Amino acid sequence: MFAICFIEPRIAGNTGSAIRLAAATGAHLHVVAPLFDFEDSKLRRAGLDYHDLAVVTVHDDLDAAMQALEPARVFAFTTQATRLYTEVEYAEGDVLMFGPEPTGLSEEHLSHPAVTDQLRLPMQSGRRSMNLANCASVAVYEAWRQHDFGGTR
Repeated sequence: MFAICFIEPRIAGNTGSAIRLAAATGAHLHVVAPLFDFEDSKLRRAGLDYHDLAVVTVHDDLDAAMQALEPARVFAFTTQATRLYTEVEYAEGDVLMFGPEPTGLSEEHLSHPAVTDQLRLPMQSGRRSMNLANCASVAVYEAWRQHDFGGTR
């Protein structure tokens, strides 16, 4: 399956939604510190009872996450990219990496040696960004769709 990587998430509800996304799709969620209290009630509420159905790994920093994910391709999602997320042929094991709310991925994250490419989701002109959990959902479902939603009923 695919991996979702949230770099330094700041809003517990978005990470809770990503836990639910991981459980529903079979993706592995990687979360890179620093982050909020993982026992936050908003995280639990957004993830509801899906915590036990999702695979979630917390990493101390980006280098630790990338080392654990090697040799996977890493696609960094940013509003600054020119290539659309639909222009990629995703392979099992690919990593879909997203930055913190509200800033997105920093130049340091985008230029990390493990990053294979930068991708964007299209938006109307003049819009700053989309919700983090929604972006991850769009990207994961496109990758999964390309693999005929393997593992579904």
